Amino acid sequence: MRFALSDEQRELARAVRQLVDRRAAALGTRAAAASDLGYDDILWKTLCTQIGGAALAIPQEYGGAGATLLESHVILEQLGVTLTPSPYLGSAILATQAVLGAAGPEHRERLLPALADGTVGALAWADGTGRWRTDGAGVRAAPAGGDIGSSDRGWRLSGRSTLVLDGSHAEILLAVAETPDGLGLFEVDQTSPGVTRTRVRALDLSLDLATVAFDQVPAVALACEDVGPALRRLHAVAATAVTALQVGGAQRALDRTVGHLRARVQFGRPLGSFQALKHRAADMFVAVETARSMSWAAGWAAAHDPADLPLRAALAKAWCSEAFAAVAGESIQLHGGIAITWEDDTQLYFKRAHATGQLFGQAHEHRKLLLDDPR
Repeated sequence: MRFALSDEQRELARAVRQLVDRRAAALGTRAAAASDLGYDDILWKTLCTQIGGAALAIPQEYGGAGATLLESHVILEQLGVTLTPSPYLGSAILATQAVLGAAGPEHRERLLPALADGTVGALAWADGTGRWRTDGAGVRAAPAGGDIGSSDRGWRLSGRSTLVLDGSHAEILLAVAETPDGLGLFEVDQTSPGVTRTRVRALDLSLDLATVAFDQVPAVALACEDVGPALRRLHAVAATAVTALQVGGAQRALDRTVGHLRARVQFGRPLGSFQALKHRAADMFVAVETARSMSWAAGWAAAHDPADLPLRAALAKAWCSEAFAAVAGESIQLHGGIAITWEDDTQLYFKRAHATGQLFGQAHEHRKLLLDDPR
């Protein structure tokens, strides 16, 4: 069976692309990344209010659009094309899906409408080594009173979480922490005196990352049971979402390279007329198309086939990470010396490829997950 986007999904992609192109012309990716927020606030608000991007994968009962993660996948691919700095991955995917998958009903009713409207959320999850674990965390939660097993009892968090997407400016701050009964999901007031949020300069300037430290910070438990199983699904969802960014970036890197080969003349001929360079461009095309197939298959599983998601996510993240890195590397080689200058955007795609290759597991880690899969 051949998979293709529906007419509605293609229209969604077109609307997002038009918005991104319009705002890029007004502000630019580099200026947005260098701003205090690290993204274009007008673009984010427009994406949430006019297109409903942050609400897509949230059920209607919580103020969402009642669509699926596949529609969010479509948006992420378009944001990846232009390397658009945006809280979409950290807030609309990671934080939102954490609440949906692990929080109790009363907390979903309280948090999800705000996230659907575009309030930026962040999930402090990665430990001190930069790993998004499902068997531990860099933050510890200690009960501060109340009945054991009650989600309303007080807690205090201590520890440090790294690589927190949009952690320096998020209004809703969530954290994964170890409890005496397993892993828990907590909400923290980001203005509490014991919370220290430090923005971290990343290789990919369009990713806004932070280190968040907790020092005996009061917290509310969003779930009273071990959230390890929910985190395993969340890890697969997040890895799948990253592949959408990778496919969008790889496609633009290919398009820019083909345009350069057509326009650049050497020895009286366009570079693209040389057979050896045609072969290399063809290999780039194959890498992009196979990566898109893998990414869409994982996106479909995230939306419609939870049982198949862990396998599809691991396959897609391993393949797309290496495909994007290969395409971005070839793009630099085929552009020549200009590609490694700050003024040219080719180096930005190379950096995005290697940065996203680390997010939610490297390729070799996902291949190990495939080997460990009992199926």
